[in-house]
Amino acid sequence: MLDSYIKRILDARIYDLAVETPLDYAKSISRRLNNSIYIKREDLQPVFSFKIRGAYNKLLKLSESEKAKGVVAASAGNHAQGLAYSAQHLGVSATIVMPKTTPAIKVNAVRGFGANVILHGDMFDEASRYAQNLVKEKGYTYIPPYDDPDVIAGQGTVAMEILRQHPKHIDAIFVPVGGGGLAAGVVAYIKYVRPNIKVFAVEPEDAACWKLAMEAGRREVLSEVGIFADGVAVAQIGEAPFEVLKDTIDGVITANTDEICAAIKDIFEDTRSIAEPAGALSLAGLKKYVEQNGAKDKTLIAIDSGANTNFDRLRYISERTEIGERREAIIAVEIPEKPGAYAQFCSDLGQRNITEFNYRFTTSDKAHIFVGIQVSHGGNGRQELVDELAQKGYKVVDLTDNEVAKLHIRYMVGGHRPIVEGKPLTERVYRFQFPERPGALLKFLKHLAGRWNISMFHYRNHGSAFARILVAMQIPENEIETAEAFLRSLDGYRLWDETDNEAYRLFLA
Repeated sequence: MLDSYIKRILDARIYDLAVETPLDYAKSISRRLNNSIYIKREDLQPVFSFKIRGAYNKLLKLSESEKAKGVVAASAGNHAQGLAYSAQHLGVSATIVMPKTTPAIKVNAVRGFGANVILHGDMFDEASRYAQNLVKEKGYTYIPPYDDPDVIAGQGTVAMEILRQHPKHIDAIFVPVGGGGLAAGVVAYIKYVRPNIKVFAVEPEDAACWKLAMEAGRREVLSEVGIFADGVAVAQIGEAPFEVLKDTIDGVITANTDEICAAIKDIFEDTRSIAEPAGALSLAGLKKYVEQNGAKDKTLIAIDSGANTNFDRLRYISERTEIGERREAIIAVEIPEKPGAYAQFCSDLGQRNITEFNYRFTTSDKAHIFVGIQVSHGGNGRQELVDELAQKGYKVVDLTDNEVAKLHIRYMVGGHRPIVEGKPLTERVYRFQFPERPGALLKFLKHLAGRWNISMFHYRNHGSAFARILVAMQIPENEIETAEAFLRSLDGYRLWDETDNEAYRLFLA
């Protein structure tokens, strides 16, 4: 099988449109990780993503009659831009179906290349089904984003360039995986030409469709797909990529949102460029590999697959970066409600820098404070801080991995629920996530209108495709089961019960 892909990769005549991107030595992170780290800069393609390679290669392979019908594709953004740009170059009519949650920067770019854009569904798979229907109705030629040998071959030219640019020893290459087209192309070429080089797939923890397939031994569909790294938010690995990867890939590594954000910052510090979450994913996996395996003095390459991200997402990314690097701990600390207690607490922190400090009066004898504190990079800095404060008599709760604390509580610390006639109001607390689009918040509130009293509400736009809300409702005990059944029935609204969440109980309950 690898033979056929090698021939296709060598025959890919894409360089009248795509460019050979540089392989940059990442000086700062190399020094920090004690390894030689290189970044393959696919963010420097004309459409700021590697996807132009596969899309253009596929278009070049079409017959004149197929081109004349016009082409259609489903894409969360990067394949769409690659195809639209390629189609414009060849004078081919292109229609792109994109999820409604696609960042505006990608939608506008596709339209700017002259393609007809149709927004449909919240996830890639919904957009894909709609695009397939257009093939039947309109006779368009479908251009897959990853599940096609010619698309895979176009992406495989990335590996060809890497080996030409770095003919010396390479220990491992890290590749982001969504549908698997890039990974399949890279591993096919690498394992045929220099099989001693390890190739690792990297996925987000909440969109790990290849990991699921590896564990099952067959292609499976994720029940839910996280979309922070929207460029790899795919529910099922492609059929053609699966056939290549199942016997050739050396392993899979998953990274969480905080780790991806930290990798975005690492790329910025070394290149002064801003990778999109999917673009920084492979570096996040590389860093995890180094930590877990104690790798030292190795030559490691991460593919920066793209830089198409909305500017307003940078706020959210920067907030999560320090946690992702394990340079910040978020803790709740109980201190005495008396003069000098704050000063004593700060003194007990030693030389550590406080990044955030929130407080609201609780009772006359004790106070709970919400504190962000810089800790030593990596290692056990967080645990050392918690242990040290505990030894000094403080009651400490580590909230660093608490999503409610990071997404909501840190912006809400301001008081506990009120007391009415000597008793606190009964509250149930829920966290919701749903597609961010005009009118979505109003629709959510209309669903709840007149059912139960809302006693707490927090929404914050993170510049991402999904909205996140924390809401408390006064629900009588005998209606809780009915209420939760109703809330879980809301189409498109993911729900978590956070009534027992420590961050809520400490600062708002």
